[in-house]
Amino acid sequence: MRSVNGTFEALGTTIFAVMSQLANEQGAINLGQGAPDDEGPEDLRRRAAEAVMKGPNQYPPMKGVPELLKAVAAHDNRFYGLGVDAGKEVMVTAGATEALAASLMALLEPGDEAILIEPAYDSYKPVIEAMGAKAVCVQLKAPEWKLDEEALARAFSDETKLLVFNSPMNPTGRVFTQSELEAIAALVRKHDAYVICDEVYEHLIYTGHTHVPLMTLPGMRERCVKIGSAGKTFSLTGWKIGYITACEKLMGVIAKAHQFITFTIPPAFQYAVAWGLEQDDAYYKVLAADLEKKRDLLTAGLAEAGFDVTPAEGTYFVTTDIRALGYKGTDFDFCRELTTETKVAAIPISAFYAPESENVPETLIRFCFCKQPAALEEAAKRLKRVGQKVA
Repeated sequence: MRSVNGTFEALGTTIFAVMSQLANEQGAINLGQGAPDDEGPEDLRRRAAEAVMKGPNQYPPMKGVPELLKAVAAHDNRFYGLGVDAGKEVMVTAGATEALAASLMALLEPGDEAILIEPAYDSYKPVIEAMGAKAVCVQLKAPEWKLDEEALARAFSDETKLLVFNSPMNPTGRVFTQSELEAIAALVRKHDAYVICDEVYEHLIYTGHTHVPLMTLPGMRERCVKIGSAGKTFSLTGWKIGYITACEKLMGVIAKAHQFITFTIPPAFQYAVAWGLEQDDAYYKVLAADLEKKRDLLTAGLAEAGFDVTPAEGTYFVTTDIRALGYKGTDFDFCRELTTETKVAAIPISAFYAPESENVPETLIRFCFCKQPAALEEAAKRLKRVGQKVA
């Protein structure tokens, strides 16, 4: 038999699917996968249901229904002053994962290099390599997860085509600072590169921190591809509605990739999300405030159980170090035992590193807090038993 695509053939099942399946089998509280455990805002769901009954239910325009294109542009203009043209600079995708894939496919060619900042979301690297490009990884150091500007500068070369930049960052919970953003922008301009900005957690920002899109910095408007997610903004991950903002030149090529991946997205969800993005500031503030309370609830429970916790500045996630518990195995071992014995599922941070990466931490665990308070409280009780057992 002839060979298949080596990049995808070599991949295993994602750690998220593995741990979620184990959590289901064990009846565990799933604090691994980053998905809320409720059904999302009722008013948005009603609008989607009404749109299904009213129609249209045939193929909508390839780039998205006009209502959602206008809503995304208005959102980016309202929050970030980007001056987005809805007709030329916005496109709707099948979630942020498709947005990432289409953008990487459109911008990379064989022989190019793409810089990743580790720990990194696991979909980035396979798509880069499937395009014949090379992933060049730069590591952040726990627990502060601050950018090593010198290491990043060394990663750039004449072959660097783009950087994939995730802020607020999964899995670390970091919100990168203005000075870090300026350092990144300077290197991108110097090397005439692009940036794919994974900003799906843009509205999940906590007290003392502010999300600043890299696209807003001088000289970056034409170099950045900004990716957002209705799944994260409206706690409706199953709808798989993502959106891209980019200058007309880049969008034209990305749209050509998109047309051969999914072509278009279910219209009813698009109409509902368009309405959702037009909500006043109160919605976004309540969203962040509610998640911050859940973050604090889980963080307190983890700390009481003996975990060394790095509080999240944004996203759904807190990272913890299990060394304080005296555990002797790896993060994978710990997560398996936690799920089977304590009935709480989490994700090992080492899964966010490339197999060939060196100095990968093996004592760090990611917990997700976008769950109901009762689930977080019960998880905290179970986790307390872990600390007692190890002690």
